[in-house]
Amino acid sequence: MRAIVRARYGAPLEVQDVAVPEIGAREVLVEVRAAGVDQGVWHLATGRPYAIRAAGFGLLRPKLAGLGMDVAGVVAAVGAEVTRLRPGDAVFGVGDATFAEFAKSDEDRLARKPDNVSFVQAGAAACSGLAALQGLRDKGRLRAGQRALVLGAGGAVGSFAVQMAKHLGAEVTGVCSAAKMDLVRSLGAAHVVDYAAAEPQGTWDVILDTGGGRSLPALRRLLTPTGTLVIVGSEQGGGQWLQGSDRQLRAGLLNPFTRQRLTGLMSKPAPEPLDTLRQWMADAAVIPAIDRTFPLADAAKAIEHLRAGHPGGKIALTV
Repeated sequence: MRAIVRARYGAPLEVQDVAVPEIGAREVLVEVRAAGVDQGVWHLATGRPYAIRAAGFGLLRPKLAGLGMDVAGVVAAVGAEVTRLRPGDAVFGVGDATFAEFAKSDEDRLARKPDNVSFVQAGAAACSGLAALQGLRDKGRLRAGQRALVLGAGGAVGSFAVQMAKHLGAEVTGVCSAAKMDLVRSLGAAHVVDYAAAEPQGTWDVILDTGGGRSLPALRRLLTPTGTLVIVGSEQGGGQWLQGSDRQLRAGLLNPFTRQRLTGLMSKPAPEPLDTLRQWMADAAVIPAIDRTFPLADAAKAIEHLRAGHPGGKIALTV
């Protein structure tokens, strides 16, 4: 099969012929139709910040030559102990090295694709959608009638978060670039702020920071006295070792000493949130916003487009 591989961190991405993955008893082989591109892919391609290497991805060189986590496609084969899926099922979720014609995944990291969602939309849904869902519902404990502020509302996670916060019954304010304001309004934000022109005015019950550069004190000033801040990530600050994750660490250290809840998020694929995401997409409460697609061979160009900060929503590779 054809797959995107790199020999070392920071090496050029190449399309090579490699063996189709072998699956275990609880694993599923997916014939890939689309795979989402997000900041996590860039981190794994470059090995930066260095902390991710110590998280199990390989200290000196990547454990997996392939790239990609988001996936949508058709089940090609299942292991002997797989019970929920069978060959021919259209699925989406999180897999291993999904920038390829075939990829494997655990059964619990996949769900059936809703009929009303395309393979491209579904292929870009899992990683960012689960981060938004777990950030707002589980970490943020967002409830109907509350006010939610989404920073980075026009990006990969933010475009899901705006829709989800509205679906949960919140009044949503989105902060984004001027070029993405119309998109954020269309996703359901009641108020939209151009971050280059003005600062958000007011306080919010839940803030989801999906990649901004605001300091922790600045974020706390935007919270109600008992509000919740959830920092999903950032591409700014922290140096080569931590990059934006340093704010998450400082939020956790400060949290015991304030009435506000200050927390970070490392989202994980699991059956329940993945099924909730599937149901919300099936109900058209959440529909992945696709900026543009690239063919598999142009994975490097897709990542360059992502890092330039242009995408409104998600990028997907088509296979």
